[in-house]
Amino acid sequence: MTEKMKLTDAEWREKLSPEQYQILRHAGTERAFTGKYEQNKAAGEYVCAGCGEPLFSSDTKYNSGSGWPSYTDPVSPHAVEELRDMSHGMVRTEVRCAKCEGHLGHVFPDGPGENGLRYCINSASLDFKPKE
Repeated sequence: MTEKMKLTDAEWREKLSPEQYQILRHAGTERAFTGKYEQNKAAGEYVCAGCGEPLFSSDTKYNSGSGWPSYTDPVSPHAVEELRDMSHGMVRTEVRCAKCEGHLGHVFPDGPGENGLRYCINSASLDFKPKE
């Protein structure tokens, strides 16, 4: 079990850019095809922009055509939490960072991987650490 990171709203506002704050702390989303990692093909690791926790590997990233970075799996089953999201008149599965509980995006059952999942993640919720 991942130890939770807790900050006050003021601390989150100071730590994050306005876009990151809206997405990570208020379940916002960036417009499709605008995120800085949507077309990134470099080898490395994607970590949470809120807390630095490793979330996804470039090894599982693929171009889903959705307009957001997409992955077939998180780096570990404990890296993310999945919650039922009934906002916007639909039922989806929200993906959050297990450590800071920041909103990352959603997971859908239409991916190409072994488990058939597509983790559709906002670039603004991520930082990228290139492989050395």
